[in-house]
Amino acid sequence: MAQGQRTNRVLVPEARAALDQMKWEIAREVGINLPPGSYLGDVPSRMNGAIGGHMVRRMILEYQRNLAANVLGTTR
Repeated sequence: MAQGQRTNRVLVPEARAALDQMKWEIAREVGINLPPGSYLGDVPSRMNGAIGGHMVRRMILEYQRNLAANVLGTTR
């Protein structure tokens, strides 16, 4: 395992609820219909990877939007 992947922890604990909500929202979009908070251990790793990949894409998109808004001097 790579050195940087020893833990999977939220760096900003206050963001945990929002990240969990995003995870379940994206899971529904990808086609995984499980109730929020349910066990994901029986979901194939390929599907879990798709959820994580979509989460990263959405976070990057939001960061780019915020960055562009700050550069242009506007806010959302």
